[in-house]
Amino acid sequence: MEEMRSLEDLLELQSLDSAIDRLLDRRSHLPALAKFRDVHRRLEKLNADIAATEATKRELDLAEGKEEGEMKLDEDKVRREEQRLFAGVGLTAKDLGHLRDEVAMLRQRISKREDEALALIEQQQAAAASLDGLGAERVTVQAEKAGLEAEIAAEWKHMDDEIARLEARKRDTVPSIDPELLALYEEIRPIKEGVAAAALTDGTCGGCHLKLSAAEQIQVNRSHPPRCLHCRRILVTR
Repeated sequence: MEEMRSLEDLLELQSLDSAIDRLLDRRSHLPALAKFRDVHRRLEKLNADIAATEATKRELDLAEGKEEGEMKLDEDKVRREEQRLFAGVGLTAKDLGHLRDEVAMLRQRISKREDEALALIEQQQAAAASLDGLGAERVTVQAEKAGLEAEIAAEWKHMDDEIARLEARKRDTVPSIDPELLALYEEIRPIKEGVAAAALTDGTCGGCHLKLSAAEQIQVNRSHPPRCLHCRRILVTR
């Protein structure tokens, strides 16, 4: 009678452990977790794209600043040379010809630099617009991530509360189980996918779901503890 009560309590322990295992499995396979991982990857890519675009814009800003600086030097030089040209003091006809050629060359170079500076400004504007778009998208994705984090935390809390309740029931159940039977149960569980004890109902093992013959059932019931002849799980006759 005492052995039967111990076996019944062991079956109750198995039920509690199985419920905890299911909750732990659900905890690590929440649909929101897959969404969270996807959102996290999207956010990482956005951060990388923003960093790359910011680096590009910095390079464009430097290039445009350099272009503007060089253009100003050329413009200053044009003004000086034109002043000399207009003054004409101490200059031969040949000198005047050289000055006109240099001013023309400088004006061509300034025109080219203006085109290059304009192209750089257009690229700067495109980079700035891209940053605005990426920044807005990042805000949206960050909000989505925060929402998923809150959803996951709420579901985990609910599951953790249920696991704590089941663990409390386990603590109440374990003391009434024979220590040797409990040790065998703990030994079998890891190698039998978490199921070490099962009910024997109408001659069928609840663990491997195989039907035992009448002779096999007699053999099982005479064993201490009773174990399935096929899967070797501990059996409790119902």
